[in-house]
Amino acid sequence: MNRIILNETSYHGAGAVTAIVTELANRGLKQPIVFSDPDLIKFGVTKKVTDLLDKAKIKYAVYSEIKPNPTIENVKNGVKAFKKAKADCIIAIGGGSSMDTAKGVGIIVANPKFADVRSLEGLSPTTKPSKPILAVPTTAGTAAEVTINYVITDVEKKRKFVCVDPHDIPVVAFVDPEMMASMPKGLTAFTGMDALTHAIEGYITKGACAMTDMLHLEAIRLISLHLRDAVANKPSGREGMALGQYIAGMGFSNVGLGVDHSMAHGLSALYDMPHGKACAILLPTAMKFNASKTGTKYRDIARAMGVKGVEKMSLAAARQAAIAAVEKLSKDVGIPANLKGVLKEEDVQFLAESAYADACRPGNPRDCTVKDIAKLYRSLM
Repeated sequence: MNRIILNETSYHGAGAVTAIVTELANRGLKQPIVFSDPDLIKFGVTKKVTDLLDKAKIKYAVYSEIKPNPTIENVKNGVKAFKKAKADCIIAIGGGSSMDTAKGVGIIVANPKFADVRSLEGLSPTTKPSKPILAVPTTAGTAAEVTINYVITDVEKKRKFVCVDPHDIPVVAFVDPEMMASMPKGLTAFTGMDALTHAIEGYITKGACAMTDMLHLEAIRLISLHLRDAVANKPSGREGMALGQYIAGMGFSNVGLGVDHSMAHGLSALYDMPHGKACAILLPTAMKFNASKTGTKYRDIARAMGVKGVEKMSLAAARQAAIAAVEKLSKDVGIPANLKGVLKEEDVQFLAESAYADACRPGNPRDCTVKDIAKLYRSLM
């Protein structure tokens, strides 16, 4: 049996964000608090939404104490800000950081006994839906606007933890490529490769099913087709990536991910590396490790990525072709090929143990040990 959970409503395409006032009114929401990070406020991206609220004479508060890898403290302070504003909903504007913070806050406000943020790790046993979240993604990668997952950094323990909770999913998503146009090239590349990692890991995970396979293959096709143009800031590339990453989110949120994400979480927590960059560097290595347990799925991946003649290839050659296509895309958008100069030998054991304990690891198609994960890390040094 497979369970599929998606958000209630989503708007797609240029100008989608203009529907936000109507959605607030239709849902009887009158006192939003806007969650957005300092850079988005500084560069006027958040203003594209708050101008709509101002025009409609909707009163709102703003919370911007959000780091790129949001922390327990960010969530706790967000809860205080929500209560101080007497808010009835959250408008989350940004990438995964803003939306993950909003999810943690919305869940805790609705379920006060989980005020200890660490208590939400893994399959969160909450009983009430989050306070309504209206999500406006400004990056094309995390798909947090349509997933039941969020990730928080535990600074004290130098680790990230994944929270999985159907109650946290935003009620409305406004997937507007015009909100993504200000993303710099590096961030576009990192978040885009994160989306590709979602699609590939979701396609080969142990929990994969026919419905999510369909979504993941289309996401792989769209991302492969549009990421280079998105990095070049072409409107068609932005629009294609906005859709591709959302579709990937529809899939992986329901079937899980794998060891690539487990390993990436540790790199982000320990070295403050952008999550998408970590995923991208790890992806070819994780794919090589998993190849023997994926049946013919790498052939499908290669085909979706536009590899010619894949039908005539042996299975081994098709698997290599899929990995090579990922490596080529990664190189084309400026992703480093390894972790040289970043990963320290003295950190490998801690990172491997953290990755093994991560909520994403059990979904990996090939079972792995702490020793296996340490070897994968070392191969990239």
